[in-house]
Amino acid sequence: MLYPVAIDKGNSSFGVRVPDIPGCFSGGDNYQDALENAREAIEAHVELLVEDGDPIPKATSIEHYLTDSDYSEVIWALVDVDITRLMGKCEKINVTLPAILIRRIDQFVLNHPEYGSRSGFLSRIAADRVVCELKK
Repeated sequence: MLYPVAIDKGNSSFGVRVPDIPGCFSGGDNYQDALENAREAIEAHVELLVEDGDPIPKATSIEHYLTDSDYSEVIWALVDVDITRLMGKCEKINVTLPAILIRRIDQFVLNHPEYGSRSGFLSRIAADRVVCELKK
């Protein structure tokens, strides 16, 4: 999921707030560290939510916050978090898909190695679409 993060530039460091996840914040000595620490904070927060059986907050768009006065002077960024790896042990299942779709998925994964595999792609896409809706 792509979570928007609000980055506050201080005199010697960067603070990061994650508006979609109440209570989730981080920071760093430089911009890159702040983003990496934000990813770690989001992962830790989501992992606790999963362990407690609480819903995972849905990622919204940056545009959702552009008129919010609490974020009027921030730098915006998106942090990609793979929540599927935080959801427990994997189980093998059989899925039937059209051959052309399988080939297109495989080609997409080849061009986007961040998904790792066909299964990685399918699980991330499914999680992005349904995991936030499960507890509603």
